[in-house]
Amino acid sequence: MFSFCTDPSSLPDWQWFACYLTSATHLNFYRAFGVVLLLLAITAPAALAMGMLGALALRSRVPPLNWLGKGYVNIVRGVPDIVFFLFVPIALGQGIEWVMHHINCPDWDQPIRQGNDFIVCRDAKVPPVNSPRWVYDIYAFFMAVVAFALVFGAFVANTLYGAMRAVPQAQIETAEAYGMTRRQAFRRIILPQMWVYALPGLSNIWQILTKATPLLFLLGIQDIVYWARELGGQKTSLFTYPHPDWRVWYFLVLLCFYLTLTWASERAFGRLNDRLSRGQATAAGERQRKAAP
Repeated sequence: MFSFCTDPSSLPDWQWFACYLTSATHLNFYRAFGVVLLLLAITAPAALAMGMLGALALRSRVPPLNWLGKGYVNIVRGVPDIVFFLFVPIALGQGIEWVMHHINCPDWDQPIRQGNDFIVCRDAKVPPVNSPRWVYDIYAFFMAVVAFALVFGAFVANTLYGAMRAVPQAQIETAEAYGMTRRQAFRRIILPQMWVYALPGLSNIWQILTKATPLLFLLGIQDIVYWARELGGQKTSLFTYPHPDWRVWYFLVLLCFYLTLTWASERAFGRLNDRLSRGQATAAGERQRKAAP
C-alpha cells in the first residue's frame, strides 16, 4: 500500500509493520470482520422470522401445522448444530441443482446418483461453471445465512412460544369477553406484551449466534478465525514478511472483538428491555414505576 514497501527486509520496525499490516492478506482479514457483522445483521432478523413462524405453528390448533412446528423445533434442538451447518448447504445445494437439471437438461439419460457421486449436467451447476470468484463467495454466504437461520430459528421459536404462554391468561379471556376474536386478542394483547418475556431468551440466543460465527469456515468462507490462524502462524524467510508464531496476538484481537461485540449487545438489549418494560406488569416495570418521580 505504501511506496516504501518495495523491499520490506530493509525497512525499520515501524515501516515494516506498516507494510505488514496493510498487505493484501491483512486486508482480507479486515474484510472478514465485515463479513461476520453482515452475517449477524442478516441472520438475526431471518432467524427471528423463522422463529415467529415456528412459534405460530406450535400455537396453531391445526394438527398438521402443530406437528410441523413441533418437528422443526425438536429435530433442530436435538441435533448438534455442526451437523446442520454441514447438512443444510449440501442438501439445499443438491436440491437446487436437481431442479435445474430437470429443467435445463431434459434429455439427460444417465442417473444423477452414481454411487456416492451426485452428477448433473453442466447447465445445472449452481453457481454456473466459470463464474467469477465473488459469485461463489455470495453463494457460500447465502448458504451460511440459511443454515444459521434454520438452526437458531428453532431456538427462537421455542423462546417466543414460551413468551406467548407467559402473557396472563386472564387478559386474553377479558379481551375475548369484550368480543375480540382469537386473532385480535393475539395481535392486540399477546403480541405487544410477549416481547418483554422473550427478550432474555432472545438475548442469550443472540450471544450464542455471535459465538457460532467462527463455524463459517465449515461452509467454505474465509472468516476471521481462518485469517487469524493463517496470518499468525510462523513464517520463514520464504515469505515476504517472515515472523515467528504470532497466533496468540491475532487471537487476542479476536477475543477483544467478540468481547466488545458482547458488551455492546448487552447494553443494547438492556435499553430495549427498559423500553419494553414501561407500563408492563413485570418486575422491571414495577421498578420503573417505583423509580419515577
